[in-house]
Amino acid sequence: MKVILTRPSYKTHLITPPLGIGYLSSYLKKQKIDCRIIDGLNLNLTNRQLANQCRSADIVGISVLSYYFLQAIDLSKKLKKMGKIVIIGGPHPSCLPELTLKETKADFVIKGEGEEVFSQLVKEIESGKINRKEKIRSGPFIKDLSSLPFPDWEQIDPRIYQKAPHGGVVKAFPVAPILTTRGCPYECKFCASPKLWQRTIRYRRPAEVVKEIKYLVDRFGVKEIHFEDDNFTLKRAHAEKVCRLLIKEKIKVAWATPNGIRADKVDLSLLKLMKKAGCYFVAFGIESGNQTILNNVAKHSNLAVIRKAVKLAHQAGLITQGFFIFGLPGETKETVRETIDFAKSLPLDKAQFLMLDIIPGSALWEELKFGKKVNWQLDSFHEISWLPPTIKREDLDRAQSLAFREFFLNPARIMKMLSLIKLSQLKYILRRAKDFGIVKK
Repeated sequence: MKVILTRPSYKTHLITPPLGIGYLSSYLKKQKIDCRIIDGLNLNLTNRQLANQCRSADIVGISVLSYYFLQAIDLSKKLKKMGKIVIIGGPHPSCLPELTLKETKADFVIKGEGEEVFSQLVKEIESGKINRKEKIRSGPFIKDLSSLPFPDWEQIDPRIYQKAPHGGVVKAFPVAPILTTRGCPYECKFCASPKLWQRTIRYRRPAEVVKEIKYLVDRFGVKEIHFEDDNFTLKRAHAEKVCRLLIKEKIKVAWATPNGIRADKVDLSLLKLMKKAGCYFVAFGIESGNQTILNNVAKHSNLAVIRKAVKLAHQAGLITQGFFIFGLPGETKETVRETIDFAKSLPLDKAQFLMLDIIPGSALWEELKFGKKVNWQLDSFHEISWLPPTIKREDLDRAQSLAFREFFLNPARIMKMLSLIKLSQLKYILRRAKDFGIVKK
């Protein structure tokens, strides 16, 4: 049987090789299953075009995030009309399997990690020994991540991806994302990770991580690596080993942690080691400049610790970015101002100010009973999905654009950004600026 793995095109600022279906494809191939990846997002395909490209498949697997659930529903229905067997997986169906199955009309939905269960499902379909009533399948956690083959990089070649990387601007192209861990032990209420990973974390062997980086550099000419872990530095020994191996192997590649690291899990010696190993940019998940709000969402973070970590990263010679969220429980007009002022007071080179998006699987989704009132068509870049009772809509509405403008109205930050922007990225940067209200549309 022939399998095609895909994701539809949707509005996003990040167009990077999809590691999830990359891992799934290489695992299926290891099981001698014919598998092809068609990335509708990178290819800018309409769902009709994407469905037509899937005509040769017996089975189509669709990876789904909540941000493009509506597009996934439409694609699934088109594929079903063509007589394809549709299997849906990813974070969204893992958190809302029954709803996903009902709305997409898919044949099967996979919860959790897909490598083992997807492979088994394909073999059952091929043999004809398939229980079609068991439409929702649960994938177990892979105990040994290093037992997995590398993602199918031949089919998600970093060289062919649009120049819209995580973090917006980068040091050099091509850029490849990699994972050294899966999971996160924390319980932030705005995040789906606690439900998806059951507050666990598993590690790849550092030697395997560095072997993959070397492969990407040698085979595809990759010049920059993005560690997309939920927290690369959580286990100090792990991060140190990766750094020391990169240095030992003399691998000349720039790297960054654009998905964010925790402020309480770095110190100057580790940051200097990261710098020596090729790291040039780190992001911190700060969320708010108000301690009560951080406590409200179980961030388990301290403003003084955050300030110290950003200063140390700056001292180590790293470019720094902070992630902030407006609209968290307890937000007021005054706390918005505190967050903006806190961001401006830190030696951050970049900042990302987002509106709270209540996502399936998060504790806030459950606490607010959000499933009964979700708007899947919401533009999550800047539209309000939930209004805290402590703030007026107009005050929250203007928070994001106000923060961006005040933060970047600084000559040093403007020059830093201009030094990083490449002409080939200009259209993506302008799109970001318009979406976040930095410049008028």
